[in-house]
Amino acid sequence: MRLRQLAEAVPGAMVEEAPTGSSPNLDAPLTGIAYDSRMVKPGFLFIAVPGERFDGHDFIPTALEAGAAAVVVQADRAAARFTDLPVPRLIAPGVRAALAPLACRFYDDPTHRLHLAGVTGTNGKTTTVRLIDAIARAAGDTTGVIGTLGATVAGQDLPGERTTPEAPDLQELFARMRERGVTAAAMEVASHALAQGRTDGCAFDIGVFTNLTQDHLDYHGTMEAYRDAKARLFTDYADTAKAAGKEFTAVLNSDDVVSQYYAPRTRGRVLRYSATGSQWADIQAWDMRLAVDRITFTAKTPAGGIPIALNFGGAFNVANALAAIGYGIARNLSPETIAQGLADCTPVPGRFQPVRAGQDFTVLVDYAHTPDGLENVLRSVRELPHQRLIVVFGCGGNRDRTKRPKMGKIALDLADIAVVTSDNPRREEPEAIIEDILEGMRGSGATVLREADRRVAIALAVAEARPGDTVVIAGKGHEDYQIIGEQTFPFDDVAVAAEEIVRCAH
Repeated sequence: MRLRQLAEAVPGAMVEEAPTGSSPNLDAPLTGIAYDSRMVKPGFLFIAVPGERFDGHDFIPTALEAGAAAVVVQADRAAARFTDLPVPRLIAPGVRAALAPLACRFYDDPTHRLHLAGVTGTNGKTTTVRLIDAIARAAGDTTGVIGTLGATVAGQDLPGERTTPEAPDLQELFARMRERGVTAAAMEVASHALAQGRTDGCAFDIGVFTNLTQDHLDYHGTMEAYRDAKARLFTDYADTAKAAGKEFTAVLNSDDVVSQYYAPRTRGRVLRYSATGSQWADIQAWDMRLAVDRITFTAKTPAGGIPIALNFGGAFNVANALAAIGYGIARNLSPETIAQGLADCTPVPGRFQPVRAGQDFTVLVDYAHTPDGLENVLRSVRELPHQRLIVVFGCGGNRDRTKRPKMGKIALDLADIAVVTSDNPRREEPEAIIEDILEGMRGSGATVLREADRRVAIALAVAEARPGDTVVIAGKGHEDYQIIGEQTFPFDDVAVAAEEIVRCAH
């Protein structure tokens, strides 16, 4: 791939030769692309992305030292600072906006030759993607997954730092999937990614909406902006699918009022699902039976009734399963294939995950870190046989502060004992975060305890538990670390809970 070819993908872009006698020239083949100067190798194109904390233009000298053969710079910076570079340059009106088109062109639009499903929503993305992947494998596909837990390409697990990777990383993953024979992929599509254009150019066959509840307002500012960022999956990306020769289908949650906003704006087929029996839904759940580690129900679908059995608990997972069933219906898969895929799906780490260490009470670890997520988990426990409900939770630092008292109020109303602790406090003072949570816990309800040390808080909950009680440890789920200040420390809720159960027993 040469710089002239890449420039064709960026509206308004210009290319400039390096000074006479410099090498490489404008027609030199590029061997890779990078937006991080530390990742540059000889022959790479370095894309100087301006960010919130750092400006990629400041790292152009580092990229050149590493062997960059060309650079992408922003038009409003080009004339003032980058007129005498020893390599060709692509001048873009906006480098951030150019990142995805450049990546798609460089990797030859790999999603055009994959069946691609994207799942967006505040809660449930990881589990829904896992369920979709299981259905695709039951249908005989070689699959790929991208999300919070990293990526999986044809059975090989790869680490990941973001729910939805940056555009070059994302397109490289899709290209790797194509090389490994992947035929169907499913990915979590975060609102940040949609707002920043990381997924631009992806040709989705199916877009799934789980729900929209308060989260990420520190980034989006308002719920309307948050809603509209996710709407792009059903509007702009439906057009991308059409341009790639695909028929787009939106699978929407009728139980969330936001679906009424998305449905008329969707540029493609719409399938609706409901866990509450909405008469408007194409896919519904009947005769639900819930246990800590198992769910069964019958799904009413356009293809007929489907008996469903899941190997994990949580009433909220009924909706996630219905969303995955919508994926199967959109692909015209048989009821038998859909049911088999869901039955084969293994539990997602840190999602309503039981911890068993010989105790006579139930301990569940869950990633719930939003008001809606916490409420769903606590209400799910309330629907199961139990004596008292004890919850351990906190809120992340340097994130949306307005959700803290709301989560406190939910814990006060639904739990019998609430232990307020630290999550990932980051650069905030843990005790100050706890104070924000406690603002929502004034009044009658649960007995409230505070303990900033998360291990000690878990130990308090375990020591308090009696036979038949249920302890929910919420907020971090699968994470095996805790971020305090600028440092990251090992911390796994599942492992710590098991250790404290054993220690308390002795």
